[in-house]
Amino acid sequence: MTIIDAINIAFRSIYANRLRSILTALGMIIGVASVIALIAIGQGTQQGVKQEIMGLGSNLMFVQPGSSTDQSSGAKGGRGSATTLVLSDVSAIMDAEIEGVYGASGQFNFPAQAIGGGNNERVEVVAVDTEYAYVRDLNIEYGSFISENDISRKAMNVVLGYAVAESLYPTGDPIGDNVRINLGGRFGFNFRVIGVLAESGGQSAQDASVYIPIPSLMNRLRFLKNASGDTTIQQISIKIDENSQEEAIKSELENVLLTKHDVAEPDFIINSQNDLVNAASAVSQTLSILLGSIAGISLVVGGIGVMNIMLVSVTERTREIGIRRAVGALSKDIRLQFISEALVVTIGSGIIGVIVGIAIALFVNGREIAGQPMVTVIELWSVIVAFGVATIVGLISGSYPAHRASMLDPIVALRTD
Repeated sequence: MTIIDAINIAFRSIYANRLRSILTALGMIIGVASVIALIAIGQGTQQGVKQEIMGLGSNLMFVQPGSSTDQSSGAKGGRGSATTLVLSDVSAIMDAEIEGVYGASGQFNFPAQAIGGGNNERVEVVAVDTEYAYVRDLNIEYGSFISENDISRKAMNVVLGYAVAESLYPTGDPIGDNVRINLGGRFGFNFRVIGVLAESGGQSAQDASVYIPIPSLMNRLRFLKNASGDTTIQQISIKIDENSQEEAIKSELENVLLTKHDVAEPDFIINSQNDLVNAASAVSQTLSILLGSIAGISLVVGGIGVMNIMLVSVTERTREIGIRRAVGALSKDIRLQFISEALVVTIGSGIIGVIVGIAIALFVNGREIAGQPMVTVIELWSVIVAFGVATIVGLISGSYPAHRASMLDPIVALRTD
């Protein structure tokens, strides 16, 4: 028997048992589609996180409150519960004139509700200094950013992110209008709009934020000052030379802040943009593998289903096998026939599963889930792996039933009803 003959017989057998074949194939289709779709979601999440981090600006380092201690099990770091950074730390960094450091800016973030133009929107309020736009590569669509004059006067001015401006003022010009920012409870203040940022795109938080002079906030929220009267901040962003040695800059920054804080062990954490990207990529990659592995279980289950149905088929067709052996079919011909049937089912299921998986990934892409747009990235390797595993599972699942069929005694098989 040739392979072509075996495939033709396989198709006739599958057609004769259409419903059973469809139900058998369904498990493999779901498995292949799940692997492709879930890996696409995982890869999309990874890309989205990378874009968000890179959307913060370029060539950046970040200093945040916290501690980092070396233990026998390795390095361990974490965000501290106390705010150990103050605005004067920014001046100390710039006064140190570290080679490769171009600028530094402090900030304090908090969620709030912005009301303006007859609309309201949940926003992230970012209290900043004048260097923030330079350090974080912000571009102004129209109007202006916070100036030195705004800082010195503690002006109640605000710059809107692009998405915030579009939401509050979909048809009008916000420049010069008043926007009320409610922090919750009795804290609510009116700010005059002086500018709107250009759209950053992607999943960057920049578009959904508003920016105010840091002294304007601290002048009204006294509890944000420490015991010595210095302004507490949540983060320092530092712009560095793209060709600089990051580890050398980290070391110098650490020395400056250790001296400034007068402590022996760091009460702060220094991360570069690359550190954040690598950490996020590692987590997202693990997520992709986990999702793909979970989906892969359904492929195994589908393979078990194929084996089960093939064993049933062998039992049902015992007399047919006996007749074929009696008229001259060899054991290898019977084995080839049943393996061909298993492969036709699994390969066909794999092709349909690939189409369904890609369709699901494309359908989900760009749709909002829990208020966030989903991003999917279809990887060629995931398609190849899913289809390849389905084919291998089909081959393995069909091998035992095929071997069992080929070993049937023709005389015993002919006696079977």
